[in-house]
Amino acid sequence: MTSFIGFSQTNTGQSVVEIEGSVRGKENYTPISGVQITTDKGNHTITNGLGEFKIKAAIGDMLIFESPEFETVRYRVRSNEDVDVLVEDYEAASAKKRESKNRSGIYGTTVDHKRLLDSANFYKRTDLEKSIDFIARSIAPLGSQGNKQELSASLSTLGEIYMFHKQYDLAIANFKDALSARETSKTKLLLGKAYILNGEYENAESTLTPLLDVKNMVPYQRAELYEALGDTYKGLANLKKAQEFYREGLQIAEKNQISPKVIDLNSKMADVYASQDRTIEAEGFYQNSLNLSKKVAPERSIQESEKVADFYNQKSRYDDEIQLRKKSLNELRQLPQQPAMATSGVAIPKSDTITSQRINYKIANAYIAQDKLDEAIPYLEKSIVEADEDDDLVVQKDATRKLSEVYKYKGDFSRALESYQDYVAVVDSLYIRKEQEISRAARFNREIANTQNRISSLEQERELSQSKYSLAVTEQQLYEETSKRQKWIIYSLAFGILLMAFTAFLYYRSNKQQKLANNLLALKSLRTQMNPHFIFNALNSVNNYIAKSDERSANRFLSEFSVLMRSVLENSEEDFIPLSKELELLELYVKLEHSRFLDKFDYEIEVDEKVDIEAFRIPPMLLQPYIENAIWHGLRYKEEKGFLKIGIQQLTNNLLEITIMDNGIGRKRSAELKTSNQKKQKSKGMGNIKKRIQILNDMYKNKVEVSIANLNEDQTGTKVSLKLKKD
Repeated sequence: MTSFIGFSQTNTGQSVVEIEGSVRGKENYTPISGVQITTDKGNHTITNGLGEFKIKAAIGDMLIFESPEFETVRYRVRSNEDVDVLVEDYEAASAKKRESKNRSGIYGTTVDHKRLLDSANFYKRTDLEKSIDFIARSIAPLGSQGNKQELSASLSTLGEIYMFHKQYDLAIANFKDALSARETSKTKLLLGKAYILNGEYENAESTLTPLLDVKNMVPYQRAELYEALGDTYKGLANLKKAQEFYREGLQIAEKNQISPKVIDLNSKMADVYASQDRTIEAEGFYQNSLNLSKKVAPERSIQESEKVADFYNQKSRYDDEIQLRKKSLNELRQLPQQPAMATSGVAIPKSDTITSQRINYKIANAYIAQDKLDEAIPYLEKSIVEADEDDDLVVQKDATRKLSEVYKYKGDFSRALESYQDYVAVVDSLYIRKEQEISRAARFNREIANTQNRISSLEQERELSQSKYSLAVTEQQLYEETSKRQKWIIYSLAFGILLMAFTAFLYYRSNKQQKLANNLLALKSLRTQMNPHFIFNALNSVNNYIAKSDERSANRFLSEFSVLMRSVLENSEEDFIPLSKELELLELYVKLEHSRFLDKFDYEIEVDEKVDIEAFRIPPMLLQPYIENAIWHGLRYKEEKGFLKIGIQQLTNNLLEITIMDNGIGRKRSAELKTSNQKKQKSKGMGNIKKRIQILNDMYKNKVEVSIANLNEDQTGTKVSLKLKKD
């Protein structure tokens, strides 16, 4: 909350008056410096170290007070009066800052430091050396433990001084140093502007873009930020983005009645449209800036008029250009002083200074472009005379040369020669002037270098004294850094071990997958071998019937054999099938073999009632070779009729036992009866079964276990025991 105290003064009766006042805390009248004060007509200033300000305004103008320290305040000027702004609760907030500064022992220097910076700003335009001297005096007492905020303020002010004198490299360097001491939005904004003026648009973009996220900017700064970003993207030839930022800035300026920025941004919007040859939009924004400038300082109105006239010249609208320049010429002659100043308080560069001789010269050029030479001559002559009076050799040279050319086109060669001789004389004078300016510029640069060296020396002394303080801190930092590196080494080793373990796991998994693929391929190959072996033995049986001319038995056998083969082929691709299916195949197979050897054996298949044959799975055709061996090598050679028994019983919930028992001649006697040719050949069926069991157990963790033993102590008979685990 704020309140105003107005002190009535004698009314001068003039429309424009100088308003004096201050901004202070209400409780103890503590001065508040750095407050931005603008009028809705474009004038601008800030409060000094004592919280005081001066600003020109007219009766009825709106004064706008902006600062991060309090909410924006507006006040309508009603008379010629002094205005004091009193901010409530300011002391409570500033007390915390003073307490923090008192802890560092530097608060006593704050007021003196601010006065030195105010003096530096005062001499910025008139005496560069004295201005920088005040900056040096503000830095000198800071010492090794100096207030970073004050150091940053000094370096930032120095950057502004260099930027005013177009020493952009030095300005950028000092703004960076200021940000190193303390980061502020104001300094970042100034650094971005310095980059723009120095043509470093990429650096300007990277500096200014983060400021878009800053929340506590006053509207004037926010408008400046959008304007600067627009300038940046215009320099990067990204006219679309430049236009977007100009428009955003214009909305903020209009909303907060920041007249100078409203005019600037309208004008810059017009420039963007003009560069895109969008004449209608450009002319609309130029007209806006022209109309608005008429409501503020006359100098600004003339500046905008000349800018619009230049636009007309580019579009070859010479009549509009001439009319507007003549109007500017009349307004310029009514001003009490020249050259004109920009409303921001920064002098217009000399090459763009608006003077009557320059306007007359441009009017003459517009007439010449229309071949109106007679109308052009008086304006050229006025331009030459006025330039001579103001010692403006550049305009005098250009106007004299142009006048000589006009006389030449008209055929008046004597006057053309006379004007050309005057031109040569002016060129000689200008050459001498340029040499003097170069000499002054060299001296000026030496002075700047000396003063900057002085500032650098002060900064080096401050850093040297600070190094003693930093030495102890460095030791601690080295210790912490060493500990940090040790931790990194430990973490790196741990990561390396984890990486090696992961690699080993991937290698193991790859080998396992490869081994599984190999096992599947081997099983498929073994199953492929089993089928021909079984078929070959079965066909031998058919051949036996045919040899006996038993056609009926052969037909019956082939019919039952085809059913068996169909079931075998259906299951041949599976690693495991339900036990119930395997029993069906075995029963059909034993039936076929029994039909061939009715006089050799009887058989029985006994399944315990407790066994759930659907719950267990078994490799297909795993039992058939054992049954085949029992019949062909045990029971077939027995003199009396033998017996084959296949029994299934459940040992545990997850374990099943299948037994194949025959009371044949036994394995030993069977081996003795083999012919020499049979001894040379290995049993493919039994060898195949052993390989299949080995692979399946490897893949499924000992799912199948087979043992073969003699049934009787006299080595007659054979018992095959197969134990099968549940899935």
